[in-house]
Amino acid sequence: MKNTQRSQGALLLSGLLASALLLAPAAHADDGKPTRVRGAITAVESDALKIHSNRGEDVQVRLTEKTQVRAVRLAQVSDIKPGSYVGSAAIPQADGTLKALEVHVFPPEMAGTGDGHRAFDLGKDSTMTNGSVGDLVTSNGRTITVNYKGGQKKIVIPDDVPIVSLTPADRSLLKPGVKVVLQAQPDADGTLTALSISAGENGVTPPM
Repeated sequence: MKNTQRSQGALLLSGLLASALLLAPAAHADDGKPTRVRGAITAVESDALKIHSNRGEDVQVRLTEKTQVRAVRLAQVSDIKPGSYVGSAAIPQADGTLKALEVHVFPPEMAGTGDGHRAFDLGKDSTMTNGSVGDLVTSNGRTITVNYKGGQKKIVIPDDVPIVSLTPADRSLLKPGVKVVLQAQPDADGTLTALSISAGENGVTPPM
């Protein structure tokens, strides 16, 4: 009887293991979504970058003709005007406004990039809002109203929050030591392909 129970147990365990192996690919279905990598370039090859990420990982990212490169430069709050197209990572406040963690100003030709309000990964409960600046209030703190398709957010910009501008650039900006934030698409074999790269110019660390 005991031998029979052991045999049944072994068969059951084998069945469970087989089921787990069959289900394993499905567990990684979300891996096909674009992922964000923050870090510094350690090496540049013809069509690839090696990056030491802020998480302490060494990753390689493939470049293609479609990979967009943007230069990240220091900017001032005076660069933000009504009608400017901006993006801001922020966290919600009790009064319904958002407190900026960073603000990046797009050039006119990039207006419309990432339009909207959504969850972000720069901290707990962080969000990203991209849209056109409506009202700009500089007294009693710095507050901007950002309008996007389907909504509007009021964002408070503390004095110590980094403000940068984004401008189109090319691969000549990608050098060892340059700090980057990039969006990459994982391939089926785990290889990362860069969709867009925001690279700090003159030692700037992209705050996004």
